[in-house]
Amino acid sequence: MDRHRVVVVVLNHFAPIDLGVPGQVFWAAETASGEKLYEVVTCSEGRVPVRCSAGYSVLPDHDLDVLDSADTVVVPGIHAGRALKDGTIGDTLRAALQGRPRTMSICTGSFVLAAAGLLDGRPATTHWREAGRFAELFPQVKLDPDVLFVDDGDVLTSAGVAAGLDLCLHVIRRDHGSEVANRAARRCVMPPWRDGGQAQYIDRHLPLGEGGGTAGTRDWMLAHLDTPLDLNALAEHARMSVRTFTRRFREETGQSPARWLNAQRVQHARHLLETTDLGVEEVARRAGFGTAVSLRQHLHAAVGVSPLAYRHTFRRTP
Repeated sequence: MDRHRVVVVVLNHFAPIDLGVPGQVFWAAETASGEKLYEVVTCSEGRVPVRCSAGYSVLPDHDLDVLDSADTVVVPGIHAGRALKDGTIGDTLRAALQGRPRTMSICTGSFVLAAAGLLDGRPATTHWREAGRFAELFPQVKLDPDVLFVDDGDVLTSAGVAAGLDLCLHVIRRDHGSEVANRAARRCVMPPWRDGGQAQYIDRHLPLGEGGGTAGTRDWMLAHLDTPLDLNALAEHARMSVRTFTRRFREETGQSPARWLNAQRVQHARHLLETTDLGVEEVARRAGFGTAVSLRQHLHAAVGVSPLAYRHTFRRTP
C-alpha cells in the first residue's frame, strides 16, 4: 500500500506545537494490522533552517520541490512575518502552494493560505484572537471566527493548536473511516471527535461556584444517547437548576445542551453506519433519533446526504 504523503511547510516564526501536530496525528493512523497509512515530511524554502517563537531552529529535510509529491499540504501557524503583518507572502512560496490536491492550515497558517489566494471566496477560520486582523487583510474570504475548523473539500482551515489536532483527525476519518480515526485518537490520548462547527474556547471567565462543572453529565449523556434526555433530566443529573446547568454547559462547551447532544447523536449514527450492518431504523434508535425519518433529517443537515448514501460513501472494508 502506498502511503498518503503529507508535506508540512515550515516558515520562520512557526508555532512549535503546530509543527508537531501533523507528524504525531497522521503518524498514529494505522490499519488494523499496524500498517502506517501516512508519511509526513517537512520542507522549507531553500531547505534552510527556520526559527520558531520559542528560541530554536529546525532544519527540514526538503526544499519546496517536495510539494510536487504531496497528497496533502499542511501549513502550521506562525507568530510573526509578512502574512500576519500585511497579508503577503513571497512569490516562490505563493507559486509552490498553488494547485495541490489538498491544503490545510493550523491556526494562523490560514493567513499564509489566504495570502496565496487559496481562500478567495471560500469559507475559512483562524484563531479567534487574530480574526479581526484576518478580516481586515482578507475581506474576500468568508471568515467564520467561531468554529474549530472548516472543511471546504480541497482546502481546510482550523483554529488554535487543539483544533489542529481535531482537523488532522477529521481528515483521517474522512480518508479511512471512524475506526482508523478512533485508533489514532486513542494513540494520541485525545477525544475521538469534536465537530468542526463547535465553538472555539474564547477568552472568558468560567465561574467556579459550587457543584462543579458539567463534564460528568456529558459523559452520562454519551452513555445514554438512545434514551430521551430533556433539559430537566440533565440538570437533575448535574444537581443544578436548569438555568445554572444551561449557563455552565455553554461556558464549558460553547454550545447549548441540545445542540451538543444532537452533534453527539449524529456522530454516533455516523460511526454505526460506517462500522456495522445495522438497518437504518436500528441505527436511528441507538443514536437516539427514534425513527429513520428523524435520522435522515439530522444527518442530511449535518453532512448533506442520506444514511444509505453516507454508508455507501464512507463504509470501509477491512
